[in-house]
Amino acid sequence: MATTALSKHATDEVRRGSGALGRVGLGAVNLAAALALAWGLWLLLLHPNGVLKLYTPMYGFSLVAVLAAVLVAMGPGAEGWPFRRWAAPAPVRGVVATAAALALTVAVVHGFFWGFLGRYGVTYFSPHAIVAAGGVGAEFFNARENASTAIVYLSTAFLWTTLGLSLGFGPWPWEASPPGVRAASRLAVAALLAILAYAVLFHPHVAHLFFPAQTMAGVPPWWAEWAQTGSAYFNLGWVLCAVAVLVVAEVTWGGAPWRALGGARPWARGLAALAGSVVAGGALFVVALRVMTAAWGEPFQGGQYTDAPYFRYLHAAEVAGFAVLAAFALDTYLGPARGAARRALRTLAIGAATALLHVAYYSDAASRLLGKVPGMAQPEDTPLVLTLLLLAVVLVQRELFGGWPLRAGERG
Repeated sequence: MATTALSKHATDEVRRGSGALGRVGLGAVNLAAALALAWGLWLLLLHPNGVLKLYTPMYGFSLVAVLAAVLVAMGPGAEGWPFRRWAAPAPVRGVVATAAALALTVAVVHGFFWGFLGRYGVTYFSPHAIVAAGGVGAEFFNARENASTAIVYLSTAFLWTTLGLSLGFGPWPWEASPPGVRAASRLAVAALLAILAYAVLFHPHVAHLFFPAQTMAGVPPWWAEWAQTGSAYFNLGWVLCAVAVLVVAEVTWGGAPWRALGGARPWARGLAALAGSVVAGGALFVVALRVMTAAWGEPFQGGQYTDAPYFRYLHAAEVAGFAVLAAFALDTYLGPARGAARRALRTLAIGAATALLHVAYYSDAASRLLGKVPGMAQPEDTPLVLTLLLLAVVLVQRELFGGWPLRAGERG
């Protein structure tokens, strides 16, 4: 009996090991396919010598930022509603949901921002409205870049608030509500908070992109004196670092330490997640800046390229974006990490993958594949565009296809 039990135990261990190896192999194949798909989309949509050439860079940036926001809204924000309730095969459900996400992205950028909000509310959200208003620099290319900058900032604020509510508070306070009501309520609150965050953190910068500055519409950037720049890249940097902390805590550590801090009270857990992500994200932001200072020296106002304070803040955001991509990709393609030791190893793997993505992006090979200007801190180079495109591909498989064709850690 003892021998039989030991043999069964050994067999189970072998099966678990084989399953883990099979999951890693399947995940690696899926990851390679995702990278190939993202590169194909880059050639079609964004490559400077590609088909559509949408990377200007801010116009392409705005499109992928809105797409990422739409996917987060459909996934964590709406908990997959209504597509997860549809009893259809995962590939069919995924294709329909992906088509809906793409249509919604175009509708948000060209319909809501360009056609409605910029026309009847805030001029700078529409390039056509900016050109119609006249003034210095009111020609379509620059107008579209300025409008796209505002759209990127508002999309970032929405990403932050949506992830903060969904990952921090969970279904609270709508636990007893139907899924559709819960989704609409959470997204409405996220949108309201995003508007407030945008108004304080980003709007002052956009209002001063024009000449003369729109001083009656937006205050001067209140961070300019001590941040050595009026650019809202300063706020973009620490906000995306806070998002990175939220994502790593949720997908790698199962919501720790927020769940422990809040105990059984979801509102306390949510507040702990929001406050903790800001504090920890701020610390990550400072560490990233100090690493850059150690590598390049002190930045100074008026400095160019890596010496420019605004570039340092933007680069901190770009590194945080690499970390968000790495966290979602490893969890999606390798399955969730369980146990403190494996989660710690996964966290180290996220750090290593972030460094690898950084090195790979600035390599000569990436410059040739992407058609980008070689070197770091080029004015027309924005790594977040590629990062968000890759993240969108991962989120589509993770959230809309329910993890299909992966079975380990399926999200369906």
